[in-house]
Amino acid sequence: MANTSVDLEDIPSIDLMTELIGRMKCSPKSDKRIILFVGPLGSGKTTQSHIIKDEYCLCHLATGNMLRAAVAAKTPLGIKAKEAMDKGELVSDDLVVAIIDEAMKKPSCHKGFILEWFPINVVQAKKLDEMLQKKGTKIHKVLNFTIDDAILEERIIGRWIHRPSGRTYHTKFAPPKVPGVDDVTGEPLIKRKDDTAAVLKSKLEAFHRQTVPVIDYYAKKGIVAQIHAEKPLKEVTSEVQNVLSS
Repeated sequence: MANTSVDLEDIPSIDLMTELIGRMKCSPKSDKRIILFVGPLGSGKTTQSHIIKDEYCLCHLATGNMLRAAVAAKTPLGIKAKEAMDKGELVSDDLVVAIIDEAMKKPSCHKGFILEWFPINVVQAKKLDEMLQKKGTKIHKVLNFTIDDAILEERIIGRWIHRPSGRTYHTKFAPPKVPGVDDVTGEPLIKRKDDTAAVLKSKLEAFHRQTVPVIDYYAKKGIVAQIHAEKPLKEVTSEVQNVLSS
């Protein structure tokens, strides 16, 4: 096995201090903030994930990004995922759960995580629960971002994205300081090819068919909190914070 240790002498002091201060800030935080974000495309859950993850010392686990990273890094799990994708097959639920399991070992996930885009059906939810149970933990809160389908269309069509960071903008509701440019890096923004009304309709039909039963599954456990995602950004953030602080 290759040596993956890091020589601290090669890391700038400011980076070491920033990391140390961050860990000291997180130390008294509760380690039972295992959170699941659920909501249709465009409901704002990704935006809220980036806002609250630092405040509550959580890591943000988006399964698509995790799969691509595992494949690029050629990890054992990534190699298995690539084999399936090369055959035109879907990556198995068990493999995705294993990648989530591996990610949870990172120091940034010590206090908990925000999980996005998984599970999308009850079978996946049960597999996730089984994995967490073996680790002696569980999903403590499910945030269900609810919003009318008609509102989503306006949100989706006007959306622009900074792909490397995941930051999102909107031509009407949250425009960048300079049109077409990310506020932080100055890099160009992109528009997803599937951010159209036709594609949105198809995805919403699939979401309601597959994912709504997931909400019912967790509701029976008494851990679902409804987030009114049609509200302005700051109000949604406040609602999320109230749920997490209760």
